[in-house]
Amino acid sequence: MIGIIAILINVPLLNAVLVSFKPDGEIAKNPIGLPQNATLDHYANVLYASGYDFPKFFLNSGMIAVGTVLLVLVIAVPATYAIVRLGFGGRWIIDGASGLRLLPAIFFVVPFFILFSNLGLQDSVPGLILANTFLNLPLAIILLAAGLRDIPKEVEEAASVDGAGVFRTLYSIVLPMLASTIVAVSVLVFIFTWNDYLFALVLSSSNATPVTLGASNFVTSTGIRWGDISAASFLSTIPPLLFAVFAQRYLVSGLSAGAVKG
Repeated sequence: MIGIIAILINVPLLNAVLVSFKPDGEIAKNPIGLPQNATLDHYANVLYASGYDFPKFFLNSGMIAVGTVLLVLVIAVPATYAIVRLGFGGRWIIDGASGLRLLPAIFFVVPFFILFSNLGLQDSVPGLILANTFLNLPLAIILLAAGLRDIPKEVEEAASVDGAGVFRTLYSIVLPMLASTIVAVSVLVFIFTWNDYLFALVLSSSNATPVTLGASNFVTSTGIRWGDISAASFLSTIPPLLFAVFAQRYLVSGLSAGAVKG
């Protein structure tokens, strides 16, 4: 049953892969099914066509995703520790983070557009990093708080008795024990940021265009180049897919943190 569900969920991706290997004429006649005359022309168009700088789009997505992950962790780890262990701000901060995460991303688009335009961050990689950090920070705090509550306070109390301060306890004791949750947060933030389309559409135009937005360049006035779009879409799924596969063990344990109370 799980295998059937997995296949059904991945049918769009599988069909996109098949379409990416079909000539244009075959796509029009047989959009669903195995390619009869497989070709790599669409991948050549994506990688080498004039006016479509896929390597640049790919690099932009990588910088935005990695930068967002790093910034989210730098902010979320000490902030969550201060909230959960030091009692800073009280429970309302976690509840507020949960509420922000429930809001649709489009709710923040207009304010971000106005703010970034005034700050000169429009169509820039740092601007998209900040926007995605704001969007993913609540999720990181929620997951890290759940993982932190699973760590016995006695461990930190023992470190304090030995003379360790707050920062030494956090970075030498807590962080290694929180590693699986940190990896899970990193994977989710990376995937959500890499797949972002809304902020990329509104906050970028040319210099900071990621692959999610770059694929739309194949929608032209003369028609939709389905083969090229499918090839670009398939190539863009490879980094987050590999990241999730290699971090799967940590992802499962990190997401299950706080689920069992004993």
